[in-house]
Amino acid sequence: MSSPDLRDILAYNIRAYRKRTGRSQDDFAAIAGLHRTYIGGIERSERNVTLATLDLLSKAMGVSASRLLEKGEVK
Repeated sequence: MSSPDLRDILAYNIRAYRKRTGRSQDDFAAIAGLHRTYIGGIERSERNVTLATLDLLSKAMGVSASRLLEKGEVK
């Protein structure tokens, strides 16, 4: 059985956080300083996120970048 790749883990964590906080992709994108379609691509595991983007996402969520790459929902 293969383990999920980091893109899948990141996608899950971003989507779960966004939904749990009641934010739309537009709202979360604005907070992170990114475009809504880019957030959608991340949530669908279509994007290879750079370290700079990972940093923006983690700051927008108030968690460490490493936590976004750990399997399991970000609290």
